[in-house]
Amino acid sequence: MDIFERCYNFKKVEELKDLNLYPYFHELESKQDTEVIMEGKRRIMLGSNNYLGLTSEPSVIEAGMKALEQFGTGCSGSRFLNGTLSKHVELEKELATFLRKEAVCTFSTGFQSNLGIISALVQHGDYVICDRENHASIYDGAKLSYGQMLRYKHNDMARLEDLLKRIHDNADHAGVLVVTDGVFSMGGDIADLPTIVELCKKYGARLMVDDAHGLGVIGEGGRGTASYFGLEKEVDIYMGTFSKSLASLGGYCAGEERVINYIRHTSRPFIFSASITPVSTATALAALKYLEEHPERPARLMSLAKYLRDGLEANGVKTRASSTPIVPIFTYDMMTTLQMNKRLYEEGVYANCVLPPACEPDGCLIRTSLMATHTEKLLDEAIEIISRVYKEFPLN
Repeated sequence: MDIFERCYNFKKVEELKDLNLYPYFHELESKQDTEVIMEGKRRIMLGSNNYLGLTSEPSVIEAGMKALEQFGTGCSGSRFLNGTLSKHVELEKELATFLRKEAVCTFSTGFQSNLGIISALVQHGDYVICDRENHASIYDGAKLSYGQMLRYKHNDMARLEDLLKRIHDNADHAGVLVVTDGVFSMGGDIADLPTIVELCKKYGARLMVDDAHGLGVIGEGGRGTASYFGLEKEVDIYMGTFSKSLASLGGYCAGEERVINYIRHTSRPFIFSASITPVSTATALAALKYLEEHPERPARLMSLAKYLRDGLEANGVKTRASSTPIVPIFTYDMMTTLQMNKRLYEEGVYANCVLPPACEPDGCLIRTSLMATHTEKLLDEAIEIISRVYKEFPLN
């Protein structure tokens, strides 16, 4: 068989384009902000992970420009060799202090961070236990390791305990890493971290929290999910990304210094990748410092999220109860989701389709997300559009 045959038989894109329902690769013609120009028209941006609104913050932009002048356009090598800048080290120290962990190791992307951390820690005979709604990069990190991956139904703590107990009773020599999103990227709900911590302690497992959507969003001053629950000392490893609240590109791993040092020297995605560009490093650092100086901004973000959620619910739009800036609109089947998303886009609201495999076949949704720089006036406009379009479609 020609290995390209499956490519030639891949017809989904053409089919959706023929129906004028293809939802991806819309072209931005302006900065990532609360309002954007996309394909020649103003749209209210409700589809960005720019939670703190710092992609347009002058001090963050200035830091990137200065780094470009000082360090040039790229590092042209891995951190192991010629690719470690003084800015990388400064960012790692600043982030470790902010997260109240001993050390931080940075990766070139958030996705790569999960690949690099999990594959370094989990070896043959070990187990990775995952929430079913964890990010795809966690699953791929588990695949890249030589361990066995087990999954439990979303936030099903009874099932998690059953898996931990089974390993403890039958393979108590095995290492176990429980990995969960802190804030789940599609539904916006928060992991039951207190129970997960309790179960990990009970059965001798280590705990890793993917806080990509928690950093800068929840917890004291935006320190994330563990801080939100007062469990900073109980989480063994934090993973996160700079591409969301910190308005840049890259990822990180935070934990005990000896653990981080081990990951630095054994993680293939870290060892064999070029380091984060000077501009990305400097802008992430500037955004982190801005967050430290403005701890009120995550609180503003939460206030706006409640405003949007309450406004939608008052107009009969079904969302998931949560306190995060991810506000999902449940649309269930794929065609309804695509059609509603298209109508929203036509009316001037950009949001994201969530379709299989990112969700169950009957669990499709439109994912909206907030920035701390949105205004109530702008959200009122968005609520009116969403509510009007929502009523055009009969939903269960």
